[in-house]
Amino acid sequence: MPAFDVVDLEPASHPDPGEDAPAFTRPLVTDEFWTDRSLSSVVAEAERTILVFTPMIGSFLATYVWDELAERGWAAASETQLVGVSAANPYTATRFLEENDLEARIFADPANDVARAYGIEHDVDGMAGISEPRPAIIALDSDGTVEYAWAADEWPEFPDYDALEDELDLDLE
Repeated sequence: MPAFDVVDLEPASHPDPGEDAPAFTRPLVTDEFWTDRSLSSVVAEAERTILVFTPMIGSFLATYVWDELAERGWAAASETQLVGVSAANPYTATRFLEENDLEARIFADPANDVARAYGIEHDVDGMAGISEPRPAIIALDSDGTVEYAWAADEWPEFPDYDALEDELDLDLE
């Protein structure tokens, strides 16, 4: 038995394939600096952008998801970029990237407005007024159109990475 309770989440209302991804501008954080960037300017940089929504940076869920993606080589997938979104401030996101030696960028969204706009907000049990994104993977083309969307139905839940790799046809050389 896990040392925590598994919680069923309300159904997600994320955008579906073929729909435009909700637009936003937030600090885009690397392990060295951050600057405000719009989603549209980021998705224009690659044929595909995979938004990786994780709970609060530093949580075991966020760490596990990013470790798994790094181990599988998703960041090196041809024509694809990984970009995180988390209810974190830029300082925390920078520290997370540094400490985990991740070659990724993370949109810092401390108010969790992006997850709310994407229909994947999760209220943290026992913390009044605190929310975070549920784990979610949303793939966008270079125009910001959703190609694929997955969101957790329970907490904690991890993506089926093998199924996602097949569905997204990732070139993981």
